[in-house]
Amino acid sequence: KMSNLRIFAVNRKKISSLHYFNNMCSSKIRASLKRLKLHVLLGRNYSSLPGIDVRFFSSFLNCLIRNIGIMAHIDAGKTTTTERILYYSGYTRSLGDVDDGDTVTDFMAQERERGITIQSAAVTFDWKGYRINLIDTPGHVDFTLEVERCLRVLDGAVAVFDASAGVEAQTLTVWRQADKHKVPRICFLNKMDKIGASFNYAVESIREKLKAKPLLLQLPIGEGKAFKGVVDIVSKEKLLWNPNSDDGKDFERKPLLEMSDPKLLKETTEARNALIEQVADLDDEFADLVLGEFSENFDLLPAEKLQTALRRVTLAQTAVPVLCGSALKNKGVQPLLDAITMYLPSPEERNYEFLQWYKGDLCALAFKVLHDKQRGPLVFMRIYSGMIKPQTAIHNINGNCTERISRLLLPFADQHIEIPLLTAGNIALTVGLKHTATGDTIVSSKSSALAASRRARREGEKKQKENNETERLLLAGVEIPEPVFFCTIEPPSMAKQPDLDHALKCLQREDPSLKVKLDPDSGQTVLCGMGELHIEIIHDRIKREYGLETYLGPLQVAYREAILNSVRATDTLDRTLGDKRHLVTVELEAKPMETASLLPVIEYAASVAGDLSQASREAFENGVHSACLQGPLLGSPVQDVAVTLHSLVIHPGTSTTMISACVSRCLQKALKKADKQILEPLMNLEVTVSRDYLSPVLADLAQRRGNIQEIQSRQDNKVVIGFVPLAETMGYSTVLRTLTSGSATFALELSNYQAMNPQDQSTLLSQRHGLS
Repeated sequence: KMSNLRIFAVNRKKISSLHYFNNMCSSKIRASLKRLKLHVLLGRNYSSLPGIDVRFFSSFLNCLIRNIGIMAHIDAGKTTTTERILYYSGYTRSLGDVDDGDTVTDFMAQERERGITIQSAAVTFDWKGYRINLIDTPGHVDFTLEVERCLRVLDGAVAVFDASAGVEAQTLTVWRQADKHKVPRICFLNKMDKIGASFNYAVESIREKLKAKPLLLQLPIGEGKAFKGVVDIVSKEKLLWNPNSDDGKDFERKPLLEMSDPKLLKETTEARNALIEQVADLDDEFADLVLGEFSENFDLLPAEKLQTALRRVTLAQTAVPVLCGSALKNKGVQPLLDAITMYLPSPEERNYEFLQWYKGDLCALAFKVLHDKQRGPLVFMRIYSGMIKPQTAIHNINGNCTERISRLLLPFADQHIEIPLLTAGNIALTVGLKHTATGDTIVSSKSSALAASRRARREGEKKQKENNETERLLLAGVEIPEPVFFCTIEPPSMAKQPDLDHALKCLQREDPSLKVKLDPDSGQTVLCGMGELHIEIIHDRIKREYGLETYLGPLQVAYREAILNSVRATDTLDRTLGDKRHLVTVELEAKPMETASLLPVIEYAASVAGDLSQASREAFENGVHSACLQGPLLGSPVQDVAVTLHSLVIHPGTSTTMISACVSRCLQKALKKADKQILEPLMNLEVTVSRDYLSPVLADLAQRRGNIQEIQSRQDNKVVIGFVPLAETMGYSTVLRTLTSGSATFALELSNYQAMNPQDQSTLLSQRHGLS
């Protein structure tokens, strides 16, 4: 035992450079470690200790890495697919189940209780010589930001569909997010064993609703309960899973023959010819090959040539490969893994313009922060160039601060393995960064950032681009959506207020879509979130993770205000503080804008534009912004307003704070004089309901001021698409379950802010002012 441990201790120092290390020593090390139980992996049965071959982890060839995400609508089977992927890759010994609450990636207590994914989880594993960093993302609309920040750092994605439903509401949202970040993707039609599953319907919905070109790489053998395997169109083989196998590892791949499968062979040949024609239309190089050598007989075209062309088309994002299977019934997951390695890009195949300026120096993006009770903040990073080692200093460009990484870990859901270094293309977990937040750009040092900025500037001058070089160096962070719900939160006693503030600060770093503010009138802490579920989860986490029994006030909707006509106002502020006199006179005009703008648009009249100092301009703008935070009707932010300064007279020695205070008071006076209206958040609503319950659902939506756009058919169900004010959706899930005996589902997404009609506005104001 001791000799084995000595081998391990000596070799550990040389790990990153030893290429023969794994073959010689890993079996002895594993044996020693198993006896010593150095890593205690709780709760699940892992087949091997991930991370023993540290060299393999840290310096994996860039071309063999795949950074992929699993994205889909709620309940399409993302987490189950991830669970099967981990099992077949050899990282777990038992199959986890969402319903049993023992999956690897859903490790939060709330996720296991509710059977939903709330926060994305990263897992690193190997498949046939490739290193795959996989992220399982949430499907619920309240956690859209979680999907957004993961797609920002991924090179490819697997879009999972429920074969009986096709494209659903949240599928459209995540697909748009992937388009925005230009992420190549493949489609997996899951739940082929479900009653009502239809391969053709799902493919057609991808074509029509996502406006994508599906390339069929597989055909199902049977649908619903008859589903038993798939046909590989590219190689003209059938893959049949052993019905007696418990885990789906046992399947056979047989070539299709005229004698045994004449009908299936004919279908497959037609599908293959159609696939070849589709790819030839999209890829000129492949078209030349097909028209030259194989124009007479497509059957002679080798599968490898077709696969190479399919890869080019997928990376160019001109089409999406489509596969099918059933993750729950353990069918079709191994071919999906093969497709991930075959068709999705490696880090070096993604073209990032900023990399040329770093010349191999470290450049990374912090895309997620977790809080660990023992280790403190854990920061997830995607390394784009260079490498990271523990005990090294790094520079944060956004925060303009230098910090030290104490340890470097590889993520394995809620288990982490320590490693000595990590190279470009990988996703790492760092310990010791106290100030880094989501969306920050990390480089090796300030001088490295300056050198990169000089290169960027030179390049910009060549291309005649006028751009701030700091902006060019920053990797695009994540756009954080505005919260739509808010409520007050109170600790059990004032003594616990500091603990609550600490808990909320930690949760905000983890989840930037959660906003916390202090109500200036009541002094209460206000939580602002993306929906009922979001605020409920935050409340639950404060209780479980920080041991605080907090009290939530009633949920309220985040309204906004706007003005309807132009108004002018003048105000004078005259104060003497000590022996100093502060005197300001302001004249300004507020007018409504045609285009929507969350922030006020600030303009200067010709008479004052030239005379104002920079400090006075900044003071004026600060005053305008602070006045627009609280409107005169409900104290909600004022939007779609343009403010013009006509006159600003300042007594010598007046402080900028006094200028801002006078401007703010003057603008509030103007807003009070104007005709005003309240804007309320309007939600896109999609309800999937059986024909029997359609009438009560429509009647209920009419009572909720709903506006029905269309009613589509989806297999045997009806899909109601429309708009409904957010205020009317409180507790809708309970009502919908009652109306439809639990059979209907719905999805909500913020559409825009819309003016309330006068009757509804006066009702709301009466309620708020306690008159009704």
